[in-house]
Amino acid sequence: MAPPTVVVSDVVPGRRVCEPVIFTVEGDLGGDLWLARTGAGDEVTCQRLASRSAPGRTTFAAVVTFEKRVELTLTGPAGEPRGGIREGRTREPDAFVRLDTGYFDLEMCTGTAGGTGSSKWGLRHFGAVAEGVDLLPSGDNAIGGFYGPFFTPENGLINPPEHTTVAVEVVERGPVMHHYRMHGTVPDGLLDELKGKRFAIDWIFTYGTPYFTRVYHVDDFQTVVNGRSVTNKITVGDEFEGGQGELLFDRFAAYGGTRYRAGDPYAEELVTMVAATMAAPRRGAAPKFEEFRRLLTGDMRSAHWDLYWRLFCAWEGALDDEEIRERLARVRAAAHVRADLPDRVWTLAGEPVEVSAVPDETIFPGPASKTAEFHTGTGRAMVWWTSAPSGAFQIVQRRQSGWVNWGTNGENECPELPVGVEIKTAYGMFRDTWADVADQLATPPQVTR
Repeated sequence: MAPPTVVVSDVVPGRRVCEPVIFTVEGDLGGDLWLARTGAGDEVTCQRLASRSAPGRTTFAAVVTFEKRVELTLTGPAGEPRGGIREGRTREPDAFVRLDTGYFDLEMCTGTAGGTGSSKWGLRHFGAVAEGVDLLPSGDNAIGGFYGPFFTPENGLINPPEHTTVAVEVVERGPVMHHYRMHGTVPDGLLDELKGKRFAIDWIFTYGTPYFTRVYHVDDFQTVVNGRSVTNKITVGDEFEGGQGELLFDRFAAYGGTRYRAGDPYAEELVTMVAATMAAPRRGAAPKFEEFRRLLTGDMRSAHWDLYWRLFCAWEGALDDEEIRERLARVRAAAHVRADLPDRVWTLAGEPVEVSAVPDETIFPGPASKTAEFHTGTGRAMVWWTSAPSGAFQIVQRRQSGWVNWGTNGENECPELPVGVEIKTAYGMFRDTWADVADQLATPPQVTR
């Protein structure tokens, strides 16, 4: 019998670099690693995927660099590969694993449920090995958190990355692919229909690949956010930090042009309500409230942003649930009006948007499936593709703090990304080529026998 051969072909112009390829062959092929040979005679390590193989059929993962077409022919079991994903020494106390993928240096954390930025699960350190720059140096922010519909005024601002921990299941771990699945339960907030909801997040990293993949799964739900019915839609948030006065990314662009409204009336109303709450007469305040009172003195707008929403978080217990409902209802009503006033015009931008130059250093773009944030000087860029469009985004590039955010929500924390959507996220010096990168993310190579 001739050895199995697969053909990998690409309809998108350009060169694929360490592109992950999944293929299945007939037969129960034992061992963890096999070798394949390309038509040019190069050897490729193939990792057997236990989670995708079945009796009589064996599934492999490989990474290949090619243009237009490449053939892979299995030649036999392999010994130790010459290269592959490596695990390293972790930095954070709650780190589950630190990976050198051959392209990325990243640390995955399980969270501590402490209610602060440093409590978050997700990727708390991340960068390209060749660049040597950590996009999350403090460990106080994270890539990969999901928020809405839980982190909303209606639900008492429950923040899943900060308020719960995750257990990590190892689905695949080898030189070619690491596949992890996070499992967690969102703490209960104010809304009965959102209580006891479980979630799982699949993360896939492959050797040398300039992007990674994730998918979010959440128990079915239906609720109302921002006056709109929301069924199985979530906010996914990726954060980055450059330090005060420095932005890792200073532009945002959506494929084909950006349609957006600038400014964040909800955030402004929340800040105003914090000041009013602090100034209101109060007897027998909870110890947590007194803690916030000490932290929120002086210039309100110079305080850490987390303090604004944490005061009204049901999980924190600084205020009782009824007061949270009443005060956030007023914030929400005022923000609804301000969001749609005639002076909140839609801007149609053919060029990338300098977000830090607009009010509140925030924009709310409309639907898209291919988006990017990049730095005009360094050329670094983060590119996102989602297998279904998010209905809206919240993009923040706050120069004063150096905080940058990519979130799949519209105004007033309304979530807009359907649950179960595949997200591919690429990072590199893609400022001028990000649209081509997005096209490659959207259209993987075809694999045939």
